[in-house]
This record gives sequence, C-alpha cells and structure tokens, in this order.
Amino acid sequence: MKKYLLDSNIFIQAHRMYYPFDVFPSFWNKLLELSESGIIISIDKVKKELCDNSNQDQLSQWCDQTINNSFFCDSTICVDKYSEIAKWTANHPHFQQSAKDEFLSTDLADPWLIAYAMKNDCIIVTHEISQPLRRNRIKIPEPCMHFGINYLTPIQMLRELNQTF
Repeated sequence: MKKYLLDSNIFIQAHRMYYPFDVFPSFWNKLLELSESGIIISIDKVKKELCDNSNQDQLSQWCDQTINNSFFCDSTICVDKYSEIAKWTANHPHFQQSAKDEFLSTDLADPWLIAYAMKNDCIIVTHEISQPLRRNRIKIPEPCMHFGINYLTPIQMLRELNQTF
C-alpha cells in the first residue's frame, strides 16, 4: 500500500480554518491514528515549517508533543531526486527566475516533498492545485505532473482510505 505524504498546508489550513483543535478533535485523532498505522507520513522540512515560529501555537505544540517524531521522515535521503527537481526547475523556461529561486529556497518543503515521493513512491496530499499558466510561483502539481507523481487533496485521501468521522 502506498503511503500518503502530507504537505504543510494540510495541517495549517486544518488548524486555522477548517478543523480547529477545540471544535474537531476527531480530525486530529484520525491523523494520529493514520500516522501510527504508517498510512500517512510527512517530512522533516514540513515539521520545520510548522514549528519554526516565534510564538508556539497549538499546531506547533501538537507536532512537537503529540504526533510521533517518526512521522516526520528525513528528507536528506532523497538528495538525488531533489537534484533532478532542481535541474527541471532551473531549465524550465516558463517560470520567472524569482519563482525558481523561491521554489528551491533551502527551507521550503515543497521540492523535498516531491523528491521524497519520487524516491519512496508516495502520494502527495496537498491543497495546492495545478496552475500551469502561472509564472511567478511553482506549485506542487506542476513538477508532480512532469515526474509522474500522484497528488490529491485531503478529502480525496480520506475517501480513498474509506475514513469517516
């Protein structure tokens, strides 16, 4: 069974907009359940995006204290695939240089998520949608389509897994 690899925006949007901890604890418990069974994972760069802020919020505390550390996999194991993504990005004539620079910035999780999915045959779960005409930002779906990586939304993932609340 393929693993589902979660993007930062899954956690951020759930926490801030759709499933706050105090109103939807069942959502967060479901994530814990799926992570403990090894069905969903993420990477260390996502954890860094979620936890590196000056004021610790409930989401960063949850990531630090509740979800198992093994949920956030080491992204350095996929440097070879990251290199392929970097070459594709650098040679892609459609995107502005500022979009390429931002996408490949050291701490941005997106290219590392794609690299991890390539190396480990994972499905990326993200809220990002394809915007092929956009030149000023590289969204996850564009390199995924180029490299043949499956991606879907969290609702699509939950439906595939037959999960309900």
